[in-house]
Amino acid sequence: MPSDPRTVSKRLDYYLQQIQADARTFIGFPAATDFIYDELRPFFGYLLNNIGDPYKAPLHTNHSKYFEQEVITFFADLFRAPVDDRWGYVTNGGTESNLYALYVARELYPTARVYYSSAAHYSHPKNIHLLNMEYSTVRARTDGEMDYTDLRRTVAQYKDRPAIVVATIGTTMTEARDNVTSIKKALQQAGVARSFIHSDGALAGAYAPYLEPHWPFDFADGADSVSISGHKFIGCPMASGVIIIRKSHRDRVMRSGVYTGSWDTTISGSRNGHTPLMLWYAIQRWGNAGFKQRALDGIRLAAYTTAKLQEVGWKAWRHPYALTVVMAAPSAQLVTKWQLATHEGWSHVICMPGVTKERIDDFIADVAAYVPHTKPVRL
Repeated sequence: MPSDPRTVSKRLDYYLQQIQADARTFIGFPAATDFIYDELRPFFGYLLNNIGDPYKAPLHTNHSKYFEQEVITFFADLFRAPVDDRWGYVTNGGTESNLYALYVARELYPTARVYYSSAAHYSHPKNIHLLNMEYSTVRARTDGEMDYTDLRRTVAQYKDRPAIVVATIGTTMTEARDNVTSIKKALQQAGVARSFIHSDGALAGAYAPYLEPHWPFDFADGADSVSISGHKFIGCPMASGVIIIRKSHRDRVMRSGVYTGSWDTTISGSRNGHTPLMLWYAIQRWGNAGFKQRALDGIRLAAYTTAKLQEVGWKAWRHPYALTVVMAAPSAQLVTKWQLATHEGWSHVICMPGVTKERIDDFIADVAAYVPHTKPVRL
């Protein structure tokens, strides 16, 4: 029997009030909140299913693959992928993007061993387990960047096998970035002849190309694939991601889609057709100049946040190119109120687009009020 419409409306109204209230203190997780997609509202009255390969239309017409292709081209250009050897698709998030990169790398090098740093995203060991691959964890430095000396030593133990290395472009807690040039050098010194490097740029990959000096992480620097999250810096109300990879590598996993009319080249069969439309719309709204300004604004706000925390006597630091401010974990009450990601006694604030100076000032005032009374808590 259908629910009472009044009960449904009441629950939805209450949930909306919760979301609106919590949005005012959302500073601890990486998601841009300054998006406006009102012009796309009519499309949510229709099913959009981008089943199969983004470059092969399925037998049905309710898809957004033409917009998805433009999104892929934009990021392939941004990541300097070879014009004659590029491919990609819009995924449901960073984990799927990472899984796809490892899947293709395994098909390219079936006997390879995977290497990732101890600061890499938690999806990597899970994906490696799903793919039944062998791996080694490489030490990370105290600031979160990979220890390339340890990478060289570790890889050297298996130098006769191909190496698949995950470079993290923006670690979860400190936004440290692994250097693809340094990774390639370590592999050469270890005597590895065949390798595949995946740049996991879920956090910082979307804005790293706009910052100077250039940080080595893209195809021109030696990466074989690059991924980003769409719901982080770009800003999207639905979880999403983008994977860009060499088309010659993608061809290793291409299968027939049988009755769909499209090639089976992606992890999932049916794919969300609304997220490519949203990412396309964000690209039209901001463009390269707008994305660069958003990144610079975030960096300035992160510098301001760090300075203000230090002024009130709270331990805080950040990488000079990062939107992330690392701070000693405050009280559990503030961790909960401000939704701060916290690990081993440290929390962080992420100055993504949508986080304002006024919101940061409110947060600093809360921290300052607790400085004389509480000690940092380990969560």
